[in-house]
This record gives sequence, C-alpha cells and structure tokens, in this order.
Amino acid sequence: MSSGSRKIDAAETLSAEIRRREHRLTPQRLAVFDTLRAHPHPMTTRQIQEAMTDACCDLATIYRSMKLLVGLGLVEKFDFGDGVARYELAGLHSTDHHHHLICTQCQAVSELEECFPEEFQQRIAKRHGFTNVSHKLEFFGICPNCREGAASPRPPRKCGCS
Repeated sequence: MSSGSRKIDAAETLSAEIRRREHRLTPQRLAVFDTLRAHPHPMTTRQIQEAMTDACCDLATIYRSMKLLVGLGLVEKFDFGDGVARYELAGLHSTDHHHHLICTQCQAVSELEECFPEEFQQRIAKRHGFTNVSHKLEFFGICPNCREGAASPRPPRKCGCS
C-alpha cells in the first residue's frame, strides 16, 4: 500500500470516528492529526504548529483540536513534569502500552516498549486492594548527545524525532 493510500485510510478513519461522535472533521483537525501521525514521539502544541507545513493553524485552534481528540480517545496526553503537555496518537505503537525515557536537558523522548511483568502490577494492586489497575511510567535522565557534547543545556528540539 502506498503512503498516499495510508494517508487516505487514516483520514477516513479519523473522519468516521469524529462524525460518529457528532463532531465535524475540519481541515485544521485533519492537519493536526496528520502532523501527529508523522511524528512518532509526543509533541507539544507549539511543536505541532511548527511541524505543520501545509496548514496554518493558530495555537488556539491546535489547543481546541487537542482537547477534542483527547476527549474522543484518539490522542493521548502526557505530562513529563515540566508543565508542558505533550500529545501522541493513541495506538501509534506496536502495543498500546509503552513508556518514555525523557532527557532532562533537551527534552528528547525515546519510546520504550519494555515493561515490567503483569504479575508485578497485579501483586501491587492486590496488596493495596485495588482493581482495574493500569500504569504510565516515564524515566528521566540525560541523553548521550547532551552528556557528550553541550556544556550548557540545549534548547528543546522541534520534535522528539531522531
């Protein structure tokens, strides 16, 4: 299947899901969706805006689109503890469940598919009397580029892509 066909399929899927939930698929929402789909790491609203080459969206439009897409379960919102929300398409990875390794200097993000055994999560839940337990896990450290090179922290990259 060509990348053009995948783009149409993704747009049709998004369109069907948004309309099924009684919302309109605007060109701006589609542009935000396409931008997230093109970047494998969580992005800030400003990074989304900077990465949008074909569409001109102001930040308010991107914020509204993100709120809708998160509410519909099509996008996941992440908080890496720096006060800046980041967004990623839901189900973008080979497993819906993954973790992140974040550089504390440049905010580069690495995706981690590894996870601890399910039995560990269930043991914790049982010990504390919880049911229907899930988790999100982020690791923080200094990436090889920051460790090797810069004496001073670098500004955040436009996206977490390598």
